[in-house]
Amino acid sequence: MKLLLKMAMTATILTLSAQALAQITLYENDGWRGRTFATEKEVRDLNWFGFNDRASSVIVEGGQWELCDEADFGGKCMILRRGNYASLSDMGMNDRISSLRPVGHRERYDNEGPPPQPEPAYEYRRRPSEDVFQAPVTSVHAIFGAAGQRCWVEHQQVVDSGRNSNAGGAVVGALLGGVLGHQVGGGRGRDVATVGGALAGAVIGSNVNTQQGDEGYGRDVRRCETVPNQTPESWDVTYEFRGYQHRIQTRYAPGASILVNGDGEPRQ
Repeated sequence: MKLLLKMAMTATILTLSAQALAQITLYENDGWRGRTFATEKEVRDLNWFGFNDRASSVIVEGGQWELCDEADFGGKCMILRRGNYASLSDMGMNDRISSLRPVGHRERYDNEGPPPQPEPAYEYRRRPSEDVFQAPVTSVHAIFGAAGQRCWVEHQQVVDSGRNSNAGGAVVGALLGGVLGHQVGGGRGRDVATVGGALAGAVIGSNVNTQQGDEGYGRDVRRCETVPNQTPESWDVTYEFRGYQHRIQTRYAPGASILVNGDGEPRQ
């Protein structure tokens, strides 16, 4: 009789230990925030617990679990191993979990989900069955990262007078001006008119070539400027709970109050 009782107690302890190892917690929001639902055994319909189609992130604390998007383990199902899953969106299961159950260990599953995140920081996550309280926020300071750089491309018109020399125009103009000057006057006056005509022709020819040849060309120019970072990277938050001030740094802008547990530790 004692032996049978001892065997029954051992079996009960082993069953409870297996259940304790196979535990899963569903979170209402990404990043293990919001309301939670935890279980150590299969749930055929999350409607019974008011958590149907609400899970957005998961922590599998033991064993392997099958999560399905219909009640009674129907529809699309996915196996998650022990670990932390900050979002169910990438696997197409966000706000779609309707039933879940622990499954036996196997090396490979045909419907296995992505690998869990390695050692995530989720110290602010709300624990199952943990009482939380509203703590008023007394101050908030946004923390910005280093300044960045903004670059753009401008189309610029460039005039390259070196490539379009006006020397040819000046020579042609001088020759024409000299011929015309030579036909004016006579003797030394004709020589003076010839020289003057050559000089005037050179000036006119040079101007004509500059107006016709230096049309320029377009090119793209990259320009940059330093701009301040307008998006906060985190927030320094001070809140008060039961007569004590607490200070934390968060990735999200807080509201007028934050959730804390009985020890004043923040919960999300």
